[in-house]
Amino acid sequence: MGSELKLEKTKSSVLHRTWIGHVILYLWNWTGRWFSWTRQSDSMLRNVEQLILSCVKTAYKRFYVDIGSVVGQCDKIWTISLNEDSPKTPLVMLHGMASGLALWCPNLDALAATRPVYAMDLLGFGRSSRPKFSSDAEKVEAQWVESVEEWRREVKLEQFILLGHSLGGYIATAYALKYPERVRHLILADPWGFAERPDNINEKFHIPFYIRVVATIFQPLNPLWPVRAAGPAGKWLVSKTRPDIARKYTNYVKDADTVIPEYIYQCNSQTPSGESAFHALMNGFGWAKHPMSRRAGQLSPSLGVTVLYGARSWVQTGAGQIAENRPGAETHVQVINGAGHHIYLDKTELFNKYVLEACERGDSPRRLVDQPREQSANSATSESTGGATSRPTSGAAGDQTPSPQT
Repeated sequence: MGSELKLEKTKSSVLHRTWIGHVILYLWNWTGRWFSWTRQSDSMLRNVEQLILSCVKTAYKRFYVDIGSVVGQCDKIWTISLNEDSPKTPLVMLHGMASGLALWCPNLDALAATRPVYAMDLLGFGRSSRPKFSSDAEKVEAQWVESVEEWRREVKLEQFILLGHSLGGYIATAYALKYPERVRHLILADPWGFAERPDNINEKFHIPFYIRVVATIFQPLNPLWPVRAAGPAGKWLVSKTRPDIARKYTNYVKDADTVIPEYIYQCNSQTPSGESAFHALMNGFGWAKHPMSRRAGQLSPSLGVTVLYGARSWVQTGAGQIAENRPGAETHVQVINGAGHHIYLDKTELFNKYVLEACERGDSPRRLVDQPREQSANSATSESTGGATSRPTSGAAGDQTPSPQT
């Protein structure tokens, strides 16, 4: 695979003067290039995606959307659509890092029961094109935003409800900031890249010294380089490091223990295009260089926002700052107890319920008059049900175990 990241000259010269630097640079180049022994196969990805989506009972279409030269020469976004003929406001779904549209399979039937639903493989992921993104965080963000906008134009959606999970939540927010007139309601599912990175991160999270050393050594590499470096053992590595993800699909996907790791492996053993773009956004795995919490106040005051996050999530969502920075604006924050980062999978029925409620809010006309800045945020105040807790202004809590999907 062609590496999308470049070491700065100063860093490179220092690394070359040490034996460990030689190892890092070697690993970087090695894991950044294409090796046929990774067992990546476009036909295998297509077939395993179809196996996963076979659990979806609603009729659907799968197709490529040609978005032109947004990043590469001829970018295409792989898309699935359901219930397109419904007159209600469409719901557009953006997945997280290392994921793909097929992993929404537990949610698609419920969400598409009353409205059109579109899910895409983000540019650089899944079956979409894998162009070379910029290595600059602001440019990467702009490239992803424009890819979504060009997709919208080609699909001919005037307005829609936008749902993003994790990295998808970051991209969805960036899109809503630039194209507020297109978004009827913004739904953020355990969004990544919102909270500020703490100055005392090592002390706050009690990170052992050896972990800090290892993280520093491998910082230049893309997050999922071990999957590609493992070659034929990549699928095994995925299944052993995150067996919990496959287990959660057993009620939906036949032979989930083998099919889900195969899908995740096939999505991430290709050129790490979107993965490299995510690396450019990172300030450490859990934080963004340009956190969205700083910019939440710039969202249109007439735009309703719903934030859903798991009480056990490792992601520091910064949900409290979203509400605080939008005084007078409609902001609903819902904690889902018992759920981790993958809330759409951990508590599927609750997640679907809250998304559908947010969609109903999105069907209503947006307010035309901005509210005074000194008013407090209008947050969700409904009684908690089924293990969910309304928490308007506090951040996410829970374990700090990293996930391969962001």
